[in-house]
Amino acid sequence: MVVAWMALSLTAGAANSKKPPASHHLDLAGTAEEAREFDENSRGIPPSLCDPCLFYGGDINPNDPNAAGFTDENTLLILGGASTYGAVHIPVTSSVYGILFNVQASAAFDPTTASYDIRTGVSEGNGGTSIASGTGVTLVQATGRNVFGLNEYTVEVSWSEPVTLTPGEYWFNATTVCLNLLDGSCFVFRQLASNSQRINSLHGYWQPKHEMYLNSSFYGYTWVNWCDSALQLNPRQCASLSFGLRGSELK
Repeated sequence: MVVAWMALSLTAGAANSKKPPASHHLDLAGTAEEAREFDENSRGIPPSLCDPCLFYGGDINPNDPNAAGFTDENTLLILGGASTYGAVHIPVTSSVYGILFNVQASAAFDPTTASYDIRTGVSEGNGGTSIASGTGVTLVQATGRNVFGLNEYTVEVSWSEPVTLTPGEYWFNATTVCLNLLDGSCFVFRQLASNSQRINSLHGYWQPKHEMYLNSSFYGYTWVNWCDSALQLNPRQCASLSFGLRGSELK
């Protein structure tokens, strides 16, 4: 049983308890049609690192009691790493050049590399098939938001050869890497991927609700949906992820 971890109690002791970070509160409102109408009529401003921007799920709202963070890190503190994946249903053939995640960080934040992964066919207990993965140089930009007393950053990783995705549902992850034994921050550094309130979203309705997965040997979870009752999140907290895709539609 994983006890939900309130963000304000982010401590080294909690970090070492092997309990994925989470927080509490309730409820989910609106239909898919309402979400689409809202998204199509909004003028979202995605992070500047999402350029060109194919998709952006939206900003977290630090003032919302349902704001939450999801473990997404590969450090000396979290041996073996922990990765959170978000889904996007891409309706048109597209070319993707990079992935960006908005994250909250608990220590000096200066990652130089991150892993990335694109998958199909993910489901509870099943990681599906990886169709593109690797490691690349990161670009980091502060969002100016502070969530749970932690500064939030946009972390972007790109690759040299664009990946062509035909219409369908895909799962995406970007996880910063901090495994340098000579870097003290790698022993204390925590990173939580932000959830999304669809503020400033671009094609935010492409992200199906409740399709986020945790895969972590450290925590002992193999492709567990973040809405699983074991992780003690409510439907609003585990609805969507604050991340984006650099890329463009192919005409």
